[in-house]
Amino acid sequence: MPDDNRPLDIQRHNQRVWDQRARQGQAYTEPLTDEELSDPLRRKAALHWLGGDVRGRRVLCLAAGGGRHGVLYALAGAQVTVVDISPEMLRIDRDAAAARGVCVQTVQASMDDLPMFAAGHFDFVVQPVSTCYVPDIGRVYEEVARVLAGGGVYISQHKTPVSLQADVRPSSRGYELVEPYYRQGPLPKAAHGLFREAGALEYLHRWEQLIGGLCRAGFVIEDLEEPCHADPQAAVGVFGHRSGYVAPYVRIKARRVGKPQRSPPAAFWTP
Repeated sequence: MPDDNRPLDIQRHNQRVWDQRARQGQAYTEPLTDEELSDPLRRKAALHWLGGDVRGRRVLCLAAGGGRHGVLYALAGAQVTVVDISPEMLRIDRDAAAARGVCVQTVQASMDDLPMFAAGHFDFVVQPVSTCYVPDIGRVYEEVARVLAGGGVYISQHKTPVSLQADVRPSSRGYELVEPYYRQGPLPKAAHGLFREAGALEYLHRWEQLIGGLCRAGFVIEDLEEPCHADPQAAVGVFGHRSGYVAPYVRIKARRVGKPQRSPPAAFWTP
């Protein structure tokens, strides 16, 4: 059993979970189809945050294996590097890139430890939902700030704190908060994958950590979106229904402009 407080054990555990998910073709491990890749500039909802043109730019797709991100940016003309902790997810990226005749560099590494990249190497960093798999999001932000060029843009998407607090199944009173906001250690492991990945170690990051942490790492926040997944026609208890009451994700645009600051002391709460 992993020690849920040791970073290396956390990484190894989540690597095994995502390797298995990739081998089984579970959600977020299937590459985009030819139709979905036919217009890469239109496909990426946040591409307008990158100026609409990434040709020749150095893009880091962070914790983004699975053939759903790197190939899109490569088809749009970017010089793409995909980092992921799972070798199976990176294999999917290499296969998808080879099938479409584009070049994607893949690197197996944890999102919070990127010593293989020089300071200021990337023009853009794009990170899909993944920060929930590390206990200290501040370390991720610090590494992104280091490898991102001055003035570069960091687009990241996260699971919202309240979504990780709320029960995935409704009671007679609706989707109730069942997890404390100020908690230490990983969330209880999920048994199914409605809003979380079964078996993975996941961590709730408070808004102070999500937003304040970016500012303290030397970023200014230029925009924020809450992708709408609500479906008024969805059955009670499914993803679209719950998303009408609890926003599952937040997407943030931040620009690297300043020097990192000292982080405030961590808050502790014991249930």
